[in-house]
Amino acid sequence: MANIEKSFDAGLHSEQLKGRTQQTFFSATEEENFIYPYNGFEVDTGKKAEFDAQDIESTEINLKIRNLMKEGFGHILVKNPRAKHSVGVGILNRLSLEFEGSLGYFGCGLIDGPNIHITGRVGWSFAENMMSGTIVVEKNAGSTFGAAIRGGDLVCKGDVGSRTGIDMKGGNIIVGGRTGTLSGFMMQRGRMIVLGNAGPNLGDSMYDGTIYIGGEIDSLGVDAVESEITDLEIKWIERKLSLYGLKAPNGASKLKKIVAGKQLWNYDNLEPSEKKIVL
Repeated sequence: MANIEKSFDAGLHSEQLKGRTQQTFFSATEEENFIYPYNGFEVDTGKKAEFDAQDIESTEINLKIRNLMKEGFGHILVKNPRAKHSVGVGILNRLSLEFEGSLGYFGCGLIDGPNIHITGRVGWSFAENMMSGTIVVEKNAGSTFGAAIRGGDLVCKGDVGSRTGIDMKGGNIIVGGRTGTLSGFMMQRGRMIVLGNAGPNLGDSMYDGTIYIGGEIDSLGVDAVESEITDLEIKWIERKLSLYGLKAPNGASKLKKIVAGKQLWNYDNLEPSEKKIVL
């Protein structure tokens, strides 16, 4: 009870939660909610720069990227990132960014707009809260890959760890290999395509969205159910995979489609505007 009172005092919501979220996030009439805290940089994608990150820390790497954008460079190559953590984060700008090597934990989080290519591997919680743009990882990724992403295409051509796409709110996650346990946990929106096998409890407690699996599924999570894939989905998947040089192992028509059974989240009490038709 004390925690509920504290949340009221903090302004997290104005009434007790009943069946659906009643949180008040912001007023839709306030213009500042729709603009970045600073203006984006005017960059030229034909203007290229590169630097060696071997002997510098993550903060300085991020600062160098920002300063190069400020100078109008729209294509930046970072050599020898050496799996440093929290690199390439918070980029709210159009940009072509390449990392020649691997990144550590929490790389490329909170981005909105850049196209990023990583030749190596990435660690835990990569691309967390990604909002738009594209990211392609050539090798493997750690756990919580793409947690809470809201938009864009996030691609790993290798295997990913557990809890991939946890709390996913939109966009597309594409995995060329396998995914671990609890992938798609509490997924809310968006699409996930996994061309390999999936670990236990796939799609556990998912609210909405769609997961496609090309291999075997160890087990489905609570309220995750298999559904029939449509011709429209097959065409969309084939087109999307072709953008990144990928193909479903047995063809897109053979992918298993997993959706929410919609037995957990009090769907009958949703407002009409909150209900959504899922492909």
